[in-house]
Amino acid sequence: MFNFLEQKERNYLLLILVHAVLGVLIYFNLFISKIYGILIFFVSLYFIIKTRNRNNEVLYASAYLVGSEVFLRMTEGNPNHEFSKYGIMLFVTIGMVYSGFSKNAIPYWIFLLLLVPGLILGTQELDLTTQNIRKTLAFNISGPICLGMASLYCYNRKLTFPEMNNILLMIGLPMVACSTYLWLFTPDLKEVLTGTGSNGETSGGFGPNQVSTALGLGMFVFLSRLFVASKTKVLFLINLVVALNISYRGLVTFSRGGMITGFAMLVILFAFMYFNSSKRGRLKMFYFGGIMAVILTSVWFYTEVQTGGLIGLRYANKDAMGREKESKFTGREEIAESEINAFLENPFFGVGVAKGTEIRLAETGQIIASHNEITRMLGEHGFFGLLGLVLLVMTPTILFLGNRQHVYAFCFVVFWLLTINHAAMRTAAPSFIYALSLLKVYLIDPNEITLHREQTV
Repeated sequence: MFNFLEQKERNYLLLILVHAVLGVLIYFNLFISKIYGILIFFVSLYFIIKTRNRNNEVLYASAYLVGSEVFLRMTEGNPNHEFSKYGIMLFVTIGMVYSGFSKNAIPYWIFLLLLVPGLILGTQELDLTTQNIRKTLAFNISGPICLGMASLYCYNRKLTFPEMNNILLMIGLPMVACSTYLWLFTPDLKEVLTGTGSNGETSGGFGPNQVSTALGLGMFVFLSRLFVASKTKVLFLINLVVALNISYRGLVTFSRGGMITGFAMLVILFAFMYFNSSKRGRLKMFYFGGIMAVILTSVWFYTEVQTGGLIGLRYANKDAMGREKESKFTGREEIAESEINAFLENPFFGVGVAKGTEIRLAETGQIIASHNEITRMLGEHGFFGLLGLVLLVMTPTILFLGNRQHVYAFCFVVFWLLTINHAAMRTAAPSFIYALSLLKVYLIDPNEITLHREQTV
C-alpha cells in the first residue's frame, strides 16, 4: 500500500491512522485515556525543556493540548478539569523564560491587570466556603488568564506559513481520535435521536456544545488543508476523508454554535485568499471554492438523510414537529440579560468574578453558568471588563495592518469572538486560538530572509 506514497505522505497517513486507532483503543478501555492525557503533558514538557524552545515547541505542545481537551474530558482522561488551560499557562511561561517575549505586548499586561479588581471583589462577595470560592474563581477566571498569558507569548512572534499549518495540524490530530470514538459510541443515530435539541448521546455522552466547538475547529483545520497543504492527490484524499468524517460528527451533535463558527472561519479564509491572490491564484481559489461547496453540501444532505430531516429542523430553530421554537438561543439570552443588568447596576467594578452565577442561583434556585464571555466580563468586571474587551478586539486588528501575510489572523479572531458568545471560555480553545492571531507569519522561506527578534526576558 505504501509503495506509491512519498515519505511525507506515508508519515502523514501514519499520523492519521495512529490517532484513529487511539480513538478505538480508548473506546474499549477508558483507562488508556488517562495514560494518554498524562503522556501529552510530560512528553510535551520534556521536548520543550530539551530543545529550550528553539523551534517554538511551546506552540506545538499547546496546540495539541487544545485539540485533545474535549476528547480527554469526554473520556475522563483529564487529570483536572482545567488541565489544558493550566498546561498552556505553564508551557508559555517556560517558553518566555527560554525565548523571551515582545516588549510591545503591553496591551496584554494591561488586560491581565484589568482582571484583578473583579477577582478581588469576587473573593469578598461570594457566599461560599473557602474551598468552593477557590474552585469557582478558578473556573471563571482561568480562561481569560490563559488568553492573556498565551497572548504575551505569541505577540509578534515570528513563524513561517508552513509552521503555522503544522500548529493547526497539531490541533486537528486529536480530533481524528475523537471522531473515531464518536462513531463507535453512537453507531446508529436513529436509536438516540428523539428531537432537535443538542444531543449528548451523539456527543460521546459529553456536553454537545463543547464537542461541537472542538469538531467545528477540526473541520476548519482539515478543510483548509485541502487548499493550503495538499500538494499531492494522496494528501488531498486523506484530508478530504478526515474532513468529511469530522464535519459529519460535528453536525450530528445537534449543537449549532461550533459548526457555524467553523464554517464562518472557512468563508473568511477563502475570501481573504481569493482577494489577495493574483489572477491565476483566483482561478485556483475559485476551483477550490467549488470543491468546498460540493463537499459541504454533500455532508449536509447525507446528515439530513441519516437524521431523518431533523438536522435541517434544528438549524431552522424548529422542533421535531416543524414548529418554531420560542427561543433561538435555548434560553441563553436570559442569562446574558441578567449579566447586562448587573453591569448597568454596577458599571464600574461589576459584581465580582463568579458572583453572576450566585445571583442566578438566588433568583432561580439553579446553578446556571454563563455561556457568553462578553456579557460575563461586563457583568462581573464592569468598566474594567469593557476596557479589556476593547483591547482584545483592537490589538489583533492593528497588528494585522503590519502583517498581512498572516492569512489566518481574522479566522482566529472570529473563532474566539463567536465561540465566547455561545460557549464562554469553558475550554482552552478560544484563549489559545485568539493568541495565534498575534503571531507574525511569513509566507516566504525563512532561509531567504534574516529575522531579527526584538524580545526580552
